[in-house]
Amino acid sequence: MTNHVCVYEVGPRDGLQNEKAFIPTARKITLIDLLSRAGFEKIEATSFVSPKWVPQLADAAEVMAGITRNAGTDYSVLTPNLRGFDAAKAAGADEVAVFASASEAFSQKNINCSIEQSLQRFEPVLKAAQQANIRVRGYVSCVVECPYSGMVDPVAVRDVAFSMRDMGCYEISLGDTIGRATPEAVLPMLEAVINFIPAEHLAGHFHDTGGRALDNVAVALDMGIRTFDSAVGGLGGCPYAPGAKGNFSTTALVDLLETRGFHTGLDRHLLAEAEALVASLATHNTQEAMT
Repeated sequence: MTNHVCVYEVGPRDGLQNEKAFIPTARKITLIDLLSRAGFEKIEATSFVSPKWVPQLADAAEVMAGITRNAGTDYSVLTPNLRGFDAAKAAGADEVAVFASASEAFSQKNINCSIEQSLQRFEPVLKAAQQANIRVRGYVSCVVECPYSGMVDPVAVRDVAFSMRDMGCYEISLGDTIGRATPEAVLPMLEAVINFIPAEHLAGHFHDTGGRALDNVAVALDMGIRTFDSAVGGLGGCPYAPGAKGNFSTTALVDLLETRGFHTGLDRHLLAEAEALVASLATHNTQEAMT
């Protein structure tokens, strides 16, 4: 089993989307360029969604046009529909991502449709991506607990993940959306999914709201998962999930991995610079909100 772990940096999208004050496009580009230089294999750069829903990422095209691309880095964007995919393709995205929930209640609250309807919406995106030779990553949210309906059945997670994989997603990221997961709950969920999808096609996306992200990553590592999502500086979470703030910090993830003997290929000094930049963004936004 490989000792290399891919750290999938989601801060520029999943992190920044929660910031209330608009962050200048140039600052976003600077952050992504710094992360590229740090050696990340995957960076989720932005999202082509309606500015009405996520105004922070209204400059997605400008960000993608302005970044300096590293040959060893794939730049991913979130694309909830065919219109978003077309914009992502025009912007030169290396891969795109679609998302569904394992909770019916969260699906209705988040995107105003059932799980089955959400999967149907992705079919044109998957088809267009296949024709354009662009890889698609799938996100499954609420894989342990839903903020509206409580604990989620591992079988429901398995079914949604398998459907997305069957539709053509090369990798499925399993998201603890509200950060309440514990190892005792993560283990049966992973066992259910891995019975249908090999661990090499799965990723862990843990929030640290409840302070258990490190423990949950350890469980996933033991199950053979070798890709994990994290956000530089622990940025953000899901704006549609109460209590979801607290993406897993990239530095904390790298610390855990290196302590356990895994290799990430990341430059710790440049990662520290990226964290300092994120801290300055947060400080700037706080001061702006006070003026």
